[in-house]
Amino acid sequence: MSLPTFAAIEYPVRAGERSMADEWFDVVVVGAGLSGIGMARHLKVECPDLSFAVLEARARLGGTWDLFRYPGVRSDSDMYTLGYSFRPWTGEKAIADGGSILSYLHDTARESGIEGHIRTGTRVVAADWSGADAAWTLTVDQGGERRTIGCRFVVMCTGYYNYERGHTPAFEGAETFAGRIMHPQFWPEDLDVAGKRVAVIGSGATAMTLVPALADRGATVAMVQRSPTYVVARPATDRFANGLRRVIGARRATNTIRWRNALIGQFFFERMRKHPKAAAERLIGWVRDHLGPDYDVATHFTPRYDPWDQRLCLVPDGDLFEAIKAGRAEVVTGAIERFEPGGIAMADGTKVPADIIVTATGLELKLMDDMPVTVDGAPVEFAKTLNYKGMMFSDVPNLAYTFGYTNASWTLKADLTAAYVCRLLKTMQARGVRSATPRVGEGEAGDEAFLDFTSSYVQRAIDKFPKQGRRAPWRLHQNYLKDLMALRFGRVDDAMEFSHAEAKGKRAA
Repeated sequence: MSLPTFAAIEYPVRAGERSMADEWFDVVVVGAGLSGIGMARHLKVECPDLSFAVLEARARLGGTWDLFRYPGVRSDSDMYTLGYSFRPWTGEKAIADGGSILSYLHDTARESGIEGHIRTGTRVVAADWSGADAAWTLTVDQGGERRTIGCRFVVMCTGYYNYERGHTPAFEGAETFAGRIMHPQFWPEDLDVAGKRVAVIGSGATAMTLVPALADRGATVAMVQRSPTYVVARPATDRFANGLRRVIGARRATNTIRWRNALIGQFFFERMRKHPKAAAERLIGWVRDHLGPDYDVATHFTPRYDPWDQRLCLVPDGDLFEAIKAGRAEVVTGAIERFEPGGIAMADGTKVPADIIVTATGLELKLMDDMPVTVDGAPVEFAKTLNYKGMMFSDVPNLAYTFGYTNASWTLKADLTAAYVCRLLKTMQARGVRSATPRVGEGEAGDEAFLDFTSSYVQRAIDKFPKQGRRAPWRLHQNYLKDLMALRFGRVDDAMEFSHAEAKGKRAA
């Protein structure tokens, strides 16, 4: 027997509750990228009697994979874990290009029957919770027109960085540079780099993707980095996965491949964290094997931090190393003193000639898309809340936030988050309650940072994020197995206060 929707359950509510909003849904998902499409599909299959909408601020679905159009844009996780568990990745390449991933997302939305639930060009600009009504009112902007949408539960799938701008430091002399300066987040379609000298500033995944791609397009490229990053070469094609799929079929092979890759990744992460010195020697040794004994690996590929203090950079088929060996790319390590008309002047006197400068200097992080949120009229300061199971916030009812792994595929965690939210919604229906609020018990509070990464883009914004508590469920695991047990099979109501509208603030269930 199907459960009633939240809207169908009879509760004492204020007269005209629904009329206060222009539209009403049981659940609203904000964001139609990788996480939002996955969340919508879970809702459609696992909570078929709940109404939902997916609100996307941009004109098209796809999120990151629609926004980023720079040369060579690709996944930095294998597609068997970055793809959805419910829809196997069938491409030949495990490390896929951005266009293929975007097509995969469009196909998933169409085949899952959720395209009709997605509303593009609809930006959520505020969220207000009413405890008396046990409902959210979302203020949205649709082409300059403000409207309101009411719902019981909100799932934020907006990612964690600013789509409107990337991080670009102020470089002395930038106004004197005679060429073109750009951030890869806003790559111009008309740019022809053939025969040009291009300086790419940065040492993260974006820079290491751009450098070989630009070299392939005929540019002479210099990767200018302040300090080195750990780099791992990996085949773009997974021969084991492709072979297994041919033998037993894509759907049957998916779980095996997904589990294999997730477990291998977790194993090496744990080993590297436990034995950082040995791991660093091995990683740097692999780079030396690619570039040869005469290359200055100590200067350009030997980081000052331990492996996984920052995310490792993946180069498929060693394309970055191949470009360096071919003389089409070089690495320049050191501090930038200033920009000059003809390029970049380094602090040690080195000159980097350039016709084009690309500032692959990182992302600007945002939490909840920097959307103002109020609970019964009081603004929510998320930095003062505690993370609950990596997806909810202490004292904030009926609100979940998808945040993937920093040491593995984003989708592994997004999939677990979606499944947990559906479990929570079904539990609320079964118990006849309308709000679920994580509450911190005595001795559970803490002030540990949400993320322990030392990457600059994380440190610049970490004070916006919630804190971690002393023990579960207030701890953020970067461990797929632990999260699987906790979110799929663990209790759904630990440290959770369920209540009816008229029992606000009390343990009503």
